[in-house]
Amino acid sequence: MIKKIVHKNKILEDDFNKKDHWEHIYSDKQSNEVSWYQSCPVYSLDLIRATKFNTTAHIIDIGGGASTLVDCLLDANYQNISVLDIAHSAIEQAKLRLGRRANKVNWIQSDITQFSPTLTFDIWHDRAVFHFLCDEDDRSNYVRVLTHALKPDAQVIIATFSLDGPEKCSGLDIIRYSPETLSAAIGNTFQLVETNKEEHLTPSGTSQNFIYCRFIRV
Repeated sequence: MIKKIVHKNKILEDDFNKKDHWEHIYSDKQSNEVSWYQSCPVYSLDLIRATKFNTTAHIIDIGGGASTLVDCLLDANYQNISVLDIAHSAIEQAKLRLGRRANKVNWIQSDITQFSPTLTFDIWHDRAVFHFLCDEDDRSNYVRVLTHALKPDAQVIIATFSLDGPEKCSGLDIIRYSPETLSAAIGNTFQLVETNKEEHLTPSGTSQNFIYCRFIRV
């Protein structure tokens, strides 16, 4: 049994179970109730279009289980979409929302730090996963998976809380980034080519500052 102690809204655990945590989040809330919800992920879509890949590109959305990005990509006729999330409940919410269109998506339930990809991708998209990786080993594993999963000319889009963003989210500590520190974190295999800032308004009306970075594999 995992021992959990909740103190001042911070989860302290001898052996923190990430999957259980996120299953609990999505079991308690609908996708449009979580703080990172976007009815239309405008910044993500703009950066995906900026890659100049066509609609046959292989795209993976990391932590995108209940996100509406997949809806928008299907609307734009993208044909090879994979969505990865650690929480089965998040994926099920998206499938229910999409109905028959869910059959057009490759759904992957996995912890990204333990993911073993069987496909390679042209575009890697991650909004609000990387900043939860406070452990150095988790970040190293993420970058290892990222590198292994991408085609030679692939592009990477990662959005995290900015330096003036929240210090915690969903009861968990996070790491805030600038474009420079995010670039350093994923390594010199990837060249930073574009950045954007977003002031995201949560469903409860709270403001959260994000940075978006687009990288090209070199």
